[in-house]
Amino acid sequence: MTPELPSFGTALRVWLKIGLLSFGGPAGQIAMLHREVVDERRWVSDARFLHALNFCTLLPGPEAQQLATYLGWLLHGVRGGVAAGALFVLPGMAVMLALSLLYATLGEVPVVAGLFFGLRCAVLVLVVEALLRVARRALRTRPAWAMAAAAFVTLYAFAIPFPVVVLGAALIGYLAPGAFRASAHAVAKDGPPALLDAVLAADPGRPARLAASGWRAGLVAVALWLLPVAALTLLGAGVFADVALFFSKLAVVTVGGAYAVLAYVAQEAVQGYGWLTPEQMLVGLGLAETTPGPLVLVLQFVGFLAGAQAGGLGWGVLASLLTVWVTFAPCFAFIFLGAPYVERLHANRALTGALAAVTAAVVGVIANLALWFGLRVLFTAVRRVEVGPMALDLPLPASLDPVALGLALLAAALLFRTKIGLVPTLGVTALAGLIARLLLG
Repeated sequence: MTPELPSFGTALRVWLKIGLLSFGGPAGQIAMLHREVVDERRWVSDARFLHALNFCTLLPGPEAQQLATYLGWLLHGVRGGVAAGALFVLPGMAVMLALSLLYATLGEVPVVAGLFFGLRCAVLVLVVEALLRVARRALRTRPAWAMAAAAFVTLYAFAIPFPVVVLGAALIGYLAPGAFRASAHAVAKDGPPALLDAVLAADPGRPARLAASGWRAGLVAVALWLLPVAALTLLGAGVFADVALFFSKLAVVTVGGAYAVLAYVAQEAVQGYGWLTPEQMLVGLGLAETTPGPLVLVLQFVGFLAGAQAGGLGWGVLASLLTVWVTFAPCFAFIFLGAPYVERLHANRALTGALAAVTAAVVGVIANLALWFGLRVLFTAVRRVEVGPMALDLPLPASLDPVALGLALLAAALLFRTKIGLVPTLGVTALAGLIARLLLG
């Protein structure tokens, strides 16, 4: 009997759930994706999940959103990829737009800030959980452990650009695939066979059909991305043309996600275009960190303020939507054009070794993100200390926030000890953060 994949409606409900609860930046989002499609439902195997993650890590743009698109495409073709990728973004986009309007009209709202404060503390625990999950599956050999440690040190202590770390790991894995492929093969042996693997074994022609439709969809996505940008530019549409060009350029250079380009965005948007102030840039980052969806949604806040400054709230809404379009349309193009090639090379020894090495490096990247996020959630003051060629972010011990620490411990107890689930954990911690903020000010 040929196994059947989950219905499209069932998958839609899962993608919507992930989109609504995808807090915590790429680390937390990847952990949620893995929990839903690998651990709980066994739709996709560990090996295939990590193979897709490795590819998405090499792409410009938000890797978690692209990973959702990739997984949706594997399960239900182009419509599955569009649904998974869109639902990953739309809830966060709606929340960010609403918060942008609130900020522009009322400033910071204490109730919203209190809820987000609790969520930030829970998100820190989600990032740590993601680190543990990925490490258990990716670090099966000594070279893999060494790669993860090297990636962490180069990012944290030496501020080596993220793309350099990832490409260096890929090159090492490509040249020495045997050192890392053991990790990839080891994870494939865990648990029962995944549903997708069983379907592919029973239907050998499925990959070719997926590839053909994927390439066509990729070309359509390129057209849908570039034609509006060209039209706005040719029409001389003022701030809308500037927004379309600027964020389209970012879409093809943002390897490493939002944090990798925040300095460049701040410099250009604040100093170059004058769309917002440095303080407003930090507000936007704070909103993006505590709303569902990719952290790169901070760009939506920037686009909103650019439009609002030029023509009021209506223009702000339009510029915000335009920013989202030119930021994420390329993501669909990259996945639909590239994923078919990556799937065809799933058994290629050198490529698998390169991607497995990237996965090991990603463990170090997530560890660096967990440390970066933890320092800023638990401490109110962090200083940069230079030690020879190294530059270290170190907290001021006196600035430890006991309320944030307590909320993080509460989230950890709920998630790891009582195991009440992700949604109740986020809800309880958000409510506790609101109560703490209202009582303590």
